[in-house]
Amino acid sequence: MSSSLARHDDTEVAVAAALAGATAVRTRYGQRLTRIDKGDGDFATDADVAAEEVILDVLRSARPSDAMRGEEGGRRGAADAVREWLVDPLCGTLNYAVGTALVAVNVALRDGPAAVADPFGGEVFHTDGETARVRRDGRDTPLAPTASSRLVDVNLDPPFPGAPAFRAVDLLAHPGFGRVFRPRVVSTTLALAWVAAGKRAAYVTDGTALTESVHFAAGIALCRAAGCVVTGVDGAPVGPAGRGLVAAADAETHGQLLSLLREPLGSGTGRRR
Repeated sequence: MSSSLARHDDTEVAVAAALAGATAVRTRYGQRLTRIDKGDGDFATDADVAAEEVILDVLRSARPSDAMRGEEGGRRGAADAVREWLVDPLCGTLNYAVGTALVAVNVALRDGPAAVADPFGGEVFHTDGETARVRRDGRDTPLAPTASSRLVDVNLDPPFPGAPAFRAVDLLAHPGFGRVFRPRVVSTTLALAWVAAGKRAAYVTDGTALTESVHFAAGIALCRAAGCVVTGVDGAPVGPAGRGLVAAADAETHGQLLSLLREPLGSGTGRRR
């Protein structure tokens, strides 16, 4: 099998798995949910677990030799598997649990194809690692990033591993930010897919090893394939040793955000380093 055909097949597997998870998420929306405490204010629900299981069923059926790492169930499959799928079955659990239909279903082959499904928007964003598209009603359209909205999503969910040197909330308080951008806090990595799709100018988050994260791997893959500028909050490459994430629709927007992140804040609010 040629490498291009293999990527196409893996992309369709990612899309099918994400759509299966999205169906499970929609089916349980608005129902009474059982919460599963994870500590430190975090929790999953039985909808997260159910969505993960149907996603894994698709992956096991299509790629029985691959390993899978899910947000809820951890790693499964052969310990010596060469390939690993990263699965976040319901990104935006708190939104979902309180009846806010802003969530994502993330499925990514490590260093390969990926898909992000919007269960309520009827869209699945996908990439073979080289191109990025959105599928609506069975039809694929290329993703076209643009910063024209000037909307920047900022992830304010704890933990904050970069503090005190980097705190995403400080960016919103910077006087220069409001002169150029408008903040949004969607509280799901669906916002990262929206950067690739031109619905957001940029996305900023704290965190470490994000390319290996079940939450972020699919969205980062989409942004890269769509031609977005993707680095850490310090401008360094995003990778296992990377720090945070700035994914921007274009180089100008990316440069503006990095400049704001490096500038001192107003009197009494501290300084970024």
